[in-house]
This record gives sequence, structure tokens and C-alpha cells, in this order.
Amino acid sequence: MREVILSTKNITKKYSTTFAVNNINLEVKQGEIYGLVGKNGAGKTTLLRLISGQAFATEGEVALFGDSTQEGLSSGRKRIGAIIEIPSFYHTMTAEQNLEYYRIQRGIPGKNCVSEALNEVGLLHAGNKKYKSFSLGMKQRLGLALALMNKPDLLLLDEPINGLDPFGIVEIRNLLLRLSQEKNITILISSHILSELSNLVTYYGFIDKGQLVKQISAEALSKECNRYIELKVDKVEVMTALLESKLGCTSYQVTPDHMIHLFDHLDQPSKISELAVKNGVGLYSIVTKEINLENYFIQLVGGESND
Repeated sequence: MREVILSTKNITKKYSTTFAVNNINLEVKQGEIYGLVGKNGAGKTTLLRLISGQAFATEGEVALFGDSTQEGLSSGRKRIGAIIEIPSFYHTMTAEQNLEYYRIQRGIPGKNCVSEALNEVGLLHAGNKKYKSFSLGMKQRLGLALALMNKPDLLLLDEPINGLDPFGIVEIRNLLLRLSQEKNITILISSHILSELSNLVTYYGFIDKGQLVKQISAEALSKECNRYIELKVDKVEVMTALLESKLGCTSYQVTPDHMIHLFDHLDQPSKISELAVKNGVGLYSIVTKEINLENYFIQLVGGESND
């Protein structure tokens, strides 16, 4: 069984009468790429700040590497690399000079960690290039290099692909996959770019209005996002009974608005239509649909996508 790297227990952050994070219980295991999904203002950044120690909880606790004591958290946070807000790099300094400044400031031993981090993110060739001439993608990769200098076991990344062009997104995605697969670094990444997370994460946590509304593995989510037939009929109970008794179908769901979502017999819409008509069930519509990650999220929390 994989070690639990990070967990929160009833973690809450309240500002005056507003809950930024409300009673969240989260668990991240070693080797996972955990995607924290939520609209802007949902509480993602606040949660990451609580985990990293940049903010303090109103209630609840954080445990890192199985330890929730103050000494354990202090020790555990030394094993974390984080990009929660855009790092303040000096525009007239080179990539190497910027990292060396932070290495000294943070007391990270071994000057060679600077070149190692730059090499890890593909910026070794740009070590002498001034930050002000960096592209947005290069700036994001330099931020990752900063997070990697202490050779972390856990990476906390807040919207690391926000604002990047498609090429930059692919660069960051491939880099994170490599860090996970080759370095066995556990990653907690927040984003509202849902389609990109689907190419990266192994586990999802959906957060809305400060609350964690669902946690689900990428494998289970993929099954939930499969194709389905949507039936709109006048007698839902009768139709579901017919589906079970006549077609042997048990893989279906009745939605709150009285639609039937049928997850098998997808290649037999005419047979389903015939079944309804022959048994006196009024069939208003029958449509084959597919849930993508954006639609899944919208159905889960309501509202509109931010993409």
C-alpha cells in the first residue's frame, strides 16, 4: 500500500464571516498526480497555502508524511517544493543568478543544485540569459526550477499552466509527467483548465465554494465520462422496469430532472425506442451523448466553465 504523503482533517480557513476553505478532508498518496479542480475563487490557492504553511488554519489539521505535529510539519515542509504565487525574480538578473539568490536565502546546501534544477526543466542553456527576456513558458519553468532546488518529495503547483500557449502547456505537462515517472515526485496541482488536467492527473479533487465536493480516481472518472444514451419519457418508472426486465439493463441513472442515462446497449437505440412504443411509454427524445471533463465539473458544482 502506498504511503499517504499529505492529508488534511477538517481543515478550515475563515476570514471574518467568509469561509475560504470549509472542512476539507483530503488525502494524497505517494506517486500520485492529484488534480485539484475548481473555478477561480473556489479555495484552491488558500488550501495550498495552508498545506505549505504560508497561511494558518482556523480549524482542523494538516499532516505531512504521516506527521501532524509542529515539529513534523516543519520537517515535512522542507521536503516540499511549491509554486503558489508567481515567484519574484529579478528582471535584470540571469536565471542562474536568480536561483543562486534563493538558494542562499533558503539555506539550501550545494551550489550545484542550481545547475541541476535548470537542467531538470530544460533551461541550462538559458542560465546566463536575463529574466526580462524570458518567454512566459520559460518563466514558468524557472519557477519550477526554484521549486525543485531542494529535491522535494512533494510538489504543490497552483495554476502552473495558466496563460501559456498550447506549446507551453505541452512543455509543462511533459515535464511534470517526467518528474512523476522518473523522480517519483508526488504532485498536487490546481487548475481550472480541465481538458489539460485529463492528460496528466491520476486522481481528482473537485472543490467549490471552499468545500471538497468529490474525490475520484482518473480511472473511475473515465468510466463516469463514457458515452450514454439519454432518454426522455413520460413514464420513468415504467421505462426503467422495462429496461431491466426486457433488456437486462442495470447500468443506468435517473437524473434529478427525470432523464434516464443508459450506459449500455449504446448500439441499440432503435430497440430501446421500440421497447418504449410497444409498451405504451411516451418517448420524447433519445440521444447519444458523451460527458467530457468540463461538462462533468459543471454538472457536479453547477455554473459555467471558466475555460
